[in-house]
Amino acid sequence: MKKRRLKPKAKRLKNIVILIFVLFIGFDFLEYEYTLHKKITPIKEEKEYYYLKDFGFLTLKSKYDYNNNGIDDYTDILNGAKKEAEANPKYISKYYAGGYPPDGEGVCTDVIWRSLKEAGYLLKDMMAKDIRDEYKKGDSPYNIDIIDDNIDFRRVSNQEVFLKRYAESLTTNIYEVGQFQPGDIVTFDDSDHIAMISDKMNKNGAPYLIQNGDEEQEEKEEDRLEMSEMEVTGHYRFTYSKKLQKLIDSM
Repeated sequence: MKKRRLKPKAKRLKNIVILIFVLFIGFDFLEYEYTLHKKITPIKEEKEYYYLKDFGFLTLKSKYDYNNNGIDDYTDILNGAKKEAEANPKYISKYYAGGYPPDGEGVCTDVIWRSLKEAGYLLKDMMAKDIRDEYKKGDSPYNIDIIDDNIDFRRVSNQEVFLKRYAESLTTNIYEVGQFQPGDIVTFDDSDHIAMISDKMNKNGAPYLIQNGDEEQEEKEEDRLEMSEMEVTGHYRFTYSKKLQKLIDSM
């Protein structure tokens, strides 16, 4: 059987369709793919801090706006972290009836649920449902002896299990510029600490962290990733999915 070939008119029409796709639909994707893999542009101008665009990379926008506020999820999550940094809560580690610490207090895990809340996601409720569902099945991924909704969502190890189950898992190499995006979540030393990735970066392309690490920390948004003695062992991007929506619908 002879191979079927496109007729001249059909071939021209196909080329036009491809051109329209590239120009109007695929341009952002192609630009992202190009900038994601090209070498870092040398920084010539000395600044206090830099952004992804200074290195020739795009800042990702989520396709989803879960709380319908006109702002995409990734930006909302970053904005929530920025608000937490500005509020600069004291580092106080204690148990609270009802689970939530008051404004002005918290630990590293409180940065995460407060940031997600800005996008409309209630981490406490989602984790409580997922933890209980998994324990009913047996052989739960959560290492919990006694379930307590007031504290389980504020433990780093539990947040990381939840992120592994419902978020995107990404590279842990902090020098893969463009792979670490504002609003991403990172964990250290196998669940010893958790923090949010800022939109700011240092001259080497390492992102700033938004975190509440200890009592001595004066500012919550800082250039600490490179100099940290801890190692990044987890990197997650909280992206809406059907699996996540199914969990929310079951709450």
